[in-house]
This record gives sequence, C-alpha cells and structure tokens, in this order.
Amino acid sequence: MGSSVKKVLVFAGSAREASLNKQLAKLAAKRIGALGGVATFIDLKDYPCPLFDEDIEAQGMPENVLKLRELLADHQAVMIASPEYNGFITPLLKNTLDWLSRPYQDTPGLGLFAGKWAALVGASPGGLGGIRALPLGQQLLANLGLIVLPQPLSLPKAGSAFNDSGALNDAATGEKLDALCQRLVDVMANNHP
Repeated sequence: MGSSVKKVLVFAGSAREASLNKQLAKLAAKRIGALGGVATFIDLKDYPCPLFDEDIEAQGMPENVLKLRELLADHQAVMIASPEYNGFITPLLKNTLDWLSRPYQDTPGLGLFAGKWAALVGASPGGLGGIRALPLGQQLLANLGLIVLPQPLSLPKAGSAFNDSGALNDAATGEKLDALCQRLVDVMANNHP
C-alpha cells in the first residue's frame, strides 16, 4: 500500500508568480527529496478558493478545497513558506487552512491535520525575513493539531538570496534549510503518530 513512504506537501502562502516564498518552497521541496524524503510542491494559485464562508460551505465544499483536502490527506507532513503581510501571515494562507480545517463527510473538523508534522520557512526582501509572521504561523498550525518543528528558517534580503539555479547563495543559510528539511524527514521516519 506504500504507507511506509512519508510524504511532505510543500506550498507557499503566496500566489504571486514571482513570489520569493514560492521560490523558497520549491527549493525546500528539492532539498527534502535530496535528503531522503518525498516532497510534493503545489502552487496555491492553481487552487483558488473563495473566502471562507459557511453559507458557501452549506452549498457544497468548493471543488478546489476538495482537491486540496485530497492532497493533504495523502501526505504526512507540510512545509509552508509563509510571507509576512503587515507583520502577519497572508490572507491566502489563513483562508486555505480555514477551509482545510472544516469537517467533511466522515472526517471531523481538524481531522486532516491530526498527527501530521509541520515546518515553516519564511522569506522577505527586507532585513527581517518574515520573523514576525513565523511564530504566528507556528501557533496557527499547532492550533490545528499539527506537530510543529521549532526553529523555522527566516530568509531576509531574499531578493538577492537565490542563484540562477534556484539554490541559496549563502552556504550557511543553505545548511540551515537542509537541517530543517532533514529534521522533518527524520521525525517522519522515526515517529508514527
């Protein structure tokens, strides 16, 4: 059945084509794969969802929410690259997680998140690297029942952080990303929540 294969769903909380967080999420997915894990990168731009509203939900779960639910159900962890808007996580990320936390058919609310692992990274063109939003993202993921790894990676001055091949220019930062990805791969392999 392939249940021994532990998979990580990787996405950014931005739909923008040139998003630095999307670039960081793609790199994280590559690194997870190189470090012994299996990662699936998705672009939330491909799954537009309406603003969460119980009136919409009462008419039937939107098709893209169902697709995202299926993806999440098939993965044992998430790696999220969270941009920072006004010191907070993005509306896109919050809305996506709100939809995924709803009960549906025989899955209770928060049921899709139970026992899954989570890691957060964040990038920004400024000097702070999204550090104000990362703890809020960690809190939200923990509220949803995910087991959140400590010490998220913050990437300041991200506009010049990547080389032409999509890797990080700074070796020390690349090592920090690898360490976080390796921790995620290892906890998934060694724990069976």
